[in-house]
Order: sequence, then structure tokens, then C-alpha cells
Amino acid sequence: MEYIISVGTNLGDRKKNIDRCIDAINLLLYTDVTAQTSIYETEPVGYARQENFYNIILKVESIFEPHEMLGACLGIESGFGRVRAVRFGPRIIDIDVIFAENLKIESRNLIVPHPRYHERRFILEPLLELFPDGIVYGKDIRPYIESLEGQEIIKLDI
Repeated sequence: MEYIISVGTNLGDRKKNIDRCIDAINLLLYTDVTAQTSIYETEPVGYARQENFYNIILKVESIFEPHEMLGACLGIESGFGRVRAVRFGPRIIDIDVIFAENLKIESRNLIVPHPRYHERRFILEPLLELFPDGIVYGKDIRPYIESLEGQEIIKLDI
């Protein structure tokens, strides 16, 4: 199954956190990061009194079913020492399953497509690197990008 996964970090060595996260995903059994976007520096969304984030979007192939992939991502977050103290607050790593191919899932623990992906420039803009025509599993993301205001995003050359 193909996944689109968002990774963000704003604590510690942000570049190293992203690199280590990609390594951790690649260490999962029968799971490979097959494509990745550039790293973007972005303003925080939802809780402004914190450092800017580094964000990246990954395309991942895996034998895991969506709930298993979510569990693997939560396990990686836990391994990094992530603590969920403040909603949308600072975090050493944040891993979200954005898409699981064209599946629609609404369970207590998992909603895909991610319920707020269309409100997040740090997800939408990088997705254009992986899907230049703006069509992601049948969804045109360009109108979402055009409707967003703010949320400064800078593509980094690192």
C-alpha cells in the first residue's frame, strides 16, 4: 500500500530529527520511503508561541494496513521521546498519515485522508513536488492552496 506521510519537528536538531525519522520508517519491515519532498520551514499552526517547524512529505510503500501504519508511526514518535503536553504545541517529531492511497477511513484512531490536510500549507505546498499536476489520489489540491492565507512556508536548500 502507498502512503503519504507528513513529518514535522520544531525541537532540537530539526534536520537530524527528520533524517532519523526517515531512517526509522525505512527500518520498518517491508516498508520503504520511495520519494520525499524538500524540507520546508513553516510557521506553527494552531499554537503560535513556539519555534518554526521543519516539515517534509514522504511517499511510503508498505505491506502494513492503515491502522498498522498508524501504530508504527506512533511507535517511532514514542521512540523519539515525543510527549503530547500541549495540543499543536512543540514536538520533537510529529508523524501523520495523510493519505493511504485513495482509501477513506473514519475510525476512532484514524481518519484518512487526514481531516485537516486541506488547511495546512505545510502539507499542500510540498505535495506539489510529488504530484506536480496537483491531483493526489483523485483529489485536486490546488483550490485548497489558493484559498489559504498566511502560514508562511520557505523551501530550504539543506
